[in-house]
Amino acid sequence: MSSLTYAKCLDPSGGQFGIPTYPWRYAPEGLATRRQLRVQELRPGGQPVAAQVLRPRYRRGPLVAYLYRIDRALPVRPMTPGKRAALAKAMCARRTCPVCRKDAGYVIPGSLGMCVPCAFPRNSTPPERRGSL
Repeated sequence: MSSLTYAKCLDPSGGQFGIPTYPWRYAPEGLATRRQLRVQELRPGGQPVAAQVLRPRYRRGPLVAYLYRIDRALPVRPMTPGKRAALAKAMCARRTCPVCRKDAGYVIPGSLGMCVPCAFPRNSTPPERRGSL
C-alpha cells in the first residue's frame, strides 16, 4: 500500500470519519470484525462500532469493515432445537425442485428456478457446457 493511500485511511482519532479509522490489516489488537468474532465463538452483543478499517479501491469507494471490541463481546447463543429444525426445513425447501418435487441433492439455482434435469430435459448438461468435454 502506498504511503499516500495509507495516510488517507489512517485516522485513529476519528476526526475525519467520525470513528477511529485504520488502513486494511493495520487495526490495533483488541478489535475484530464480526467474522473474526464468530471464529472465536463471540458476537458483538449490542456494543457500538468501535472503529473501522478501510481498504481503498480505484474505481469505487473503499471497502469498509466495522470493528468491535473483543473484551466487550458476548458468547454466541447456543442453537435451540426449534431453530435447528427451522433451518433444516428451510434448507430442505431450497433443495427441493418445485417441478418434480424431488430432492436435487444441491441448492436449486435461482437462475433456473428448478433442478437441472427439469430445466434441460433432453440431457442433464446445460447447453453452454455441451461439447466442452
